[in-house]
Amino acid sequence: MAKNISSEFQLLKSMCAIHAPSGNEGPMKEFVIKHIQKNKKGWKHKPELFYGKGFQDCIVLVFGKPRTAVFAHLDSIGFTVRYGKQLVKIGGPVTENGFDLVGKDKKGKAEVKLKIIKEKSGYSKLEYTYKRDLERGTELTFKPNWREDKDFVQCCYMDNRLGVYNALKLAETLKDGAIVFSCWEEHGGGSVSFLQKFLAEKYNISQALISDISWISDGVHAGKGAVISMRDSLVPRRSFIDKIIKIAAKNKLVYQLEVEGSGGSDAKELQMAEYPWDWCFIGAGEQNVHTPNEKVHKKDIESMLALYRTLMKEL
Repeated sequence: MAKNISSEFQLLKSMCAIHAPSGNEGPMKEFVIKHIQKNKKGWKHKPELFYGKGFQDCIVLVFGKPRTAVFAHLDSIGFTVRYGKQLVKIGGPVTENGFDLVGKDKKGKAEVKLKIIKEKSGYSKLEYTYKRDLERGTELTFKPNWREDKDFVQCCYMDNRLGVYNALKLAETLKDGAIVFSCWEEHGGGSVSFLQKFLAEKYNISQALISDISWISDGVHAGKGAVISMRDSLVPRRSFIDKIIKIAAKNKLVYQLEVEGSGGSDAKELQMAEYPWDWCFIGAGEQNVHTPNEKVHKKDIESMLALYRTLMKEL
């Protein structure tokens, strides 16, 4: 796969290279805020921006008279240095001997190799190989390696930098709606609880679209459109899903229907919130999930944005 970068995806490529695992979303927060401040003058409608005290590393954009909120998580999976050269997972990264990991401690930047140690008990433990021990608590993430050809883009952290990219592209034309950039999704969640409360109480919003990335499977195929997920480990309210499918069909949008029995997203906190929320996960499918080689078809990215632009007008 060629390494050329089309101008269309320069923003996505830049975000895939940002170190921001769960719990350390600050770098992504700062990048997104700078992007908003730099580009909002060219957007069709100007949003109100909420961040800082009371929002931790989350960001909320509110346009016009919002009826629906879009949630996109800023964080990624990764690893935390334990003691010596031991590692523990942040979220659920796939592990393979030799994966390149990058991070930084007080002594400087480090590029290390992932090592899987098989123990006599049958269990495995994770370590890294490097010329020195990194400071405990140092976070390591996959080394970015952007690849692009006429059909696909590929890099680490399409999940969920592509969901953020979709939300930022949506912001360019959005008239009425809220866009929420959340934290901790990959490692248990926690931020959506206070974010949904803010939106419900201040704007009376009670429905959401989850701008996140799904996976290619036996029923979801690359290049056939973004997925409208009918369920994963949770089951959304069927009447809301049916409404979304009807809007997509009426507008002749390209999409696939997804039915899974596992997986989850920011929707889990919405479903369990004290306020009643309807929600639907809509996103492009990717190959090589939670590896350094996440791969997404460009047509599915195009489909994802078209779905969001239409649904935010009609819901």
